[in-house]
Amino acid sequence: MKILVTGGVRSGKSRFAQERAEALASERVYLATGQAFDAEMADRIRRHQAERGPSWRTIEAPVDVEAHLSAGPVVLLDCLTLWLNNLMYTQGIEGGSEDGALLPRFDQLAAAVAASPSHVVLVTNEVGWGIVPMNPLARRFRDNAGWLAQRMATVCDEVHLCVAGLPLRVK
Repeated sequence: MKILVTGGVRSGKSRFAQERAEALASERVYLATGQAFDAEMADRIRRHQAERGPSWRTIEAPVDVEAHLSAGPVVLLDCLTLWLNNLMYTQGIEGGSEDGALLPRFDQLAAAVAASPSHVVLVTNEVGWGIVPMNPLARRFRDNAGWLAQRMATVCDEVHLCVAGLPLRVK
């Protein structure tokens, strides 16, 4: 089973993704893409780990997520949007970079998700429903986030959109 969960900030997507993962198997891996660059983020990460509890094994993989997609019977990757941020930063993909430069990398991740023998639950953010960003880098990030979500949706059995804490199945 491959599941994509998307939605806005604080829409309930991570909670819903965790519930779906917990329903699939008792042995679970949380593939974390967030990094603690400041005290607030470190505290946020600690809170999320405490909420998941000891039944989850956490692997921190800011960029190299493909290597861990088979790390357990269920792998929850949270989140693709932070992975994209990390990828753009480490690859030097800045505002002047060519449109579509990351599409082959998205295809590589989609192929790895599809090939994984594990149940994989992916979380991503819907970032394109607001105003057009004012700077080229922000627009490039928004465009890439949309393309990434589309690629992942094609290989997933289920796609859910979370709005106001309510999950809506769209595939």
